[in-house]
Amino acid sequence: MNADQILMEIRETNLSYLMLAQSLIRTDRTQALFRLGISEETADLIGLLSPAQMMKIAAGNTLLCRVRVDDDMVWGLLTNHGKDAANDAVPRLHASILMAGRHHEAA
Repeated sequence: MNADQILMEIRETNLSYLMLAQSLIRTDRTQALFRLGISEETADLIGLLSPAQMMKIAAGNTLLCRVRVDDDMVWGLLTNHGKDAANDAVPRLHASILMAGRHHEAA
């Protein structure tokens, strides 16, 4: 993948993220704040963006979203290597609880 392709992927990801974020914010603000890991102020701004503004913001070369999982234990729970599918829900639930606690601490 060359630099132009990477920039195009970043722009597409940015637009998808903004569209998803705005939809979540308008549908269920509380869930959006939690799932996106954004502040009330950021939610206000994203919620009010026009389509033209979203296109302009998305066109930048900086990725707007980020991977919030930066903990080896959470990654281990999410990837659940070597476990059978029947017990897949338990590690994912544990990971969700850990990430929810970190969101609450950050707020």
